[in-house]
Amino acid sequence: MKIEIESDGAGAGTGGVPAYEQVRAQIAEQARGGALPVGYKLPTVRGLAQELGLAANTVAKAYRALEGDGVIETRGRHGTFVAAAGDAAAREASGAAQAFAERAQRLGLSEAAALAAARDALRAAYGDSG
Repeated sequence: MKIEIESDGAGAGTGGVPAYEQVRAQIAEQARGGALPVGYKLPTVRGLAQELGLAANTVAKAYRALEGDGVIETRGRHGTFVAAAGDAAAREASGAAQAFAERAQRLGLSEAAALAAARDALRAAYGDSG
């Protein structure tokens, strides 16, 4: 596992991205990309914090966010592991899409208008490279 933190010394990266978000994003990307396989045991919060030169609370915040996203799972005293995030992420995305479709219908949007709104939101989130 390789994580690089860009810091301004005040807890934010040089681009204004908080250190915990950099940790969260890099672990999520490595897990989803296969660099961190399902079942891979992550370092302890304190261990990773020491390795990265961060406060333990910063790494703990990143781990909590990753667990909430279904990317990692904590198994008590056994440690923290990469979860089968693809399935959890797909289920969550499907649920969000269903909720969006139901809301768009209640608002009286046509299917074409709902699709256009979804495309606009995806472009905003992913940029033009999609």
